[in-house]
Amino acid sequence: MGTLKDRLNDDLHTAMKARDELTTSTLRMALSAVRTAEVAGDAVRALSDDEVLAVLTKEAKKRREAATAFSGAGRAEQAAKEVAEGEVLDRYLPKQLTDAEIAEIVTQALAAAGITGKAQMGPAMKAAQSAVAGRAEGGRVAAEVRRQLV
Repeated sequence: MGTLKDRLNDDLHTAMKARDELTTSTLRMALSAVRTAEVAGDAVRALSDDEVLAVLTKEAKKRREAATAFSGAGRAEQAAKEVAEGEVLDRYLPKQLTDAEIAEIVTQALAAAGITGKAQMGPAMKAAQSAVAGRAEGGRVAAEVRRQLV
């Protein structure tokens, strides 16, 4: 099919032709973030699909946090816009794990690494994050690791 960035560009063109303003603006924002990541650092480079996915994950998280902030401030219309943008970005992200799935994966990762106590929180987080592989937010994984390392 091509790279994830190519898919974003193709979907942007389709959204522009369909005059879908929400999708167009969201994909433009996402592609802008990808381009910014490409030029960050010492040299310009093309991002791998995993790196593009990490940028999209970060942007989706920003949308969720902004929606929470706007709804807390009584700005329901702006919160709804942020939620809608997040839903557009979610089309490109892997399906998020449920809390039960996270608990099972963390249990297996901790057992495989032989980690039992809170003193080993750093290695525990590293093992759990690599097992989850971007299918859940770090905060949710960290909370489960802390819960299991009592």
